[in-house]
Amino acid sequence: MKNNDKKLVYTCFCTDIIHEGHLNIIREAQKYGRVILGALSDKASVCYNKFPTISQEDRVKLYKTIPGIENVIIQETVHYDDIITILKPDYVIHGDNWKNPPEKAIREHVEELLNEYGGKIIDVPYTVNDNTRRIDAQLRERLAMPEYRRKRLKKLLGIRPIIKAIEVHSGLTGLIAEKTVVDNNGDLDQFDAMWISSLCDSTARGKPDIELVDMTSRFRTVDEIMEVTTKPIIFDGDTGGLIEHFVYNVRSLERMGVSAIIIEDKTGLKKNSLFGTDVPQQQDTIENFCAKISAGKHAQLTDNFMIIARVESLILECGMDDALKRALAYVQAGADGIMIHSRKKNPDEIFEFCEKFRKIDKNTPLVVVPSSFNTVTEQEFENYGVNIVIYANQLTRSAYPAMQKTAEDILRFHRAKEVDERLMSIKDIISLIDEI
Repeated sequence: MKNNDKKLVYTCFCTDIIHEGHLNIIREAQKYGRVILGALSDKASVCYNKFPTISQEDRVKLYKTIPGIENVIIQETVHYDDIITILKPDYVIHGDNWKNPPEKAIREHVEELLNEYGGKIIDVPYTVNDNTRRIDAQLRERLAMPEYRRKRLKKLLGIRPIIKAIEVHSGLTGLIAEKTVVDNNGDLDQFDAMWISSLCDSTARGKPDIELVDMTSRFRTVDEIMEVTTKPIIFDGDTGGLIEHFVYNVRSLERMGVSAIIIEDKTGLKKNSLFGTDVPQQQDTIENFCAKISAGKHAQLTDNFMIIARVESLILECGMDDALKRALAYVQAGADGIMIHSRKKNPDEIFEFCEKFRKIDKNTPLVVVPSSFNTVTEQEFENYGVNIVIYANQLTRSAYPAMQKTAEDILRFHRAKEVDERLMSIKDIISLIDEI
């Protein structure tokens, strides 16, 4: 390629819809030489961008229809290392939006790679007008549609080494989960999914976590979050209730576009698991819980919805053998995943369960909620075969102490000046919210 007299120009797209802004970049690229267009892979896209609504193969086909493109190739990394090493383009062209965080880290890395042999970056002014805004809004709406959102968790299980979900309980916390992207030493990362916890949903309403907030109210929370976000949702279904109610709720959640429900193998009045044996808690029989799982699987209409069984044996000090026996029985009954829980700060029993379970079952997704054993990294969990990590209550626990301290200080100083420096500006809060 480099033997051609014309310079080699490279640009990369991750869009599912081509609009005039993309065409403007291609036209600008053609001024400098032959244009190679990269299609960012699914694996790379989900690290910092929105989940694609069309397949990687279909994106390549779409990009090949753009006039003036010599070739379309897959870009496997967000940092362009693979492409620049192989192609050594004379120019890399991109919209100037990557001059700002978090994408600024990508631009800086690309610039370092190009400087090694004299390549250059061309920044093209980002195209913003009514038409591009309308298309971007259409893409967001497509991402939020139930049929797209529902299947996303299963797809992520095939793409991501480990899925990170964070608790949300309102539209605003949903936007935090949706839009938070960080630069970790040049690597961009974000949350993959959202967890709608009964504990946090109840707490936000000032109610005790005893299944007092009914499912109709909890479904309203789901609606509020879905209205402003696109990421897959994992729903905390507590015990699942009566089988007759559970099958109805499965059908409702599936229709709404929720990706998964997690139900725990306990019966009676709900008590938070972290109380363990300090309060009376009754574990369901294996037979009854398997029947509930089977009924839920029979009720769902698509293959995309997941029912994940939460094993409480370690919480209730029933032993490792009981935990494994139950987990394997639940998988046999149709469970799409197993959540293993512990209230110990030491993760040893979680690791032991994962090791023993993986010796028997290599494929069923494993879920952990490291509220107690919070020193364990995602990489360590991955090493033990864990597929999903849920940060189940951290947003709620961080918000309420901050609000209480603010309220106390306003009372103490009889004005708001002393609290202002630690508050987010209204302008920054509003910037989280997309305008139609």
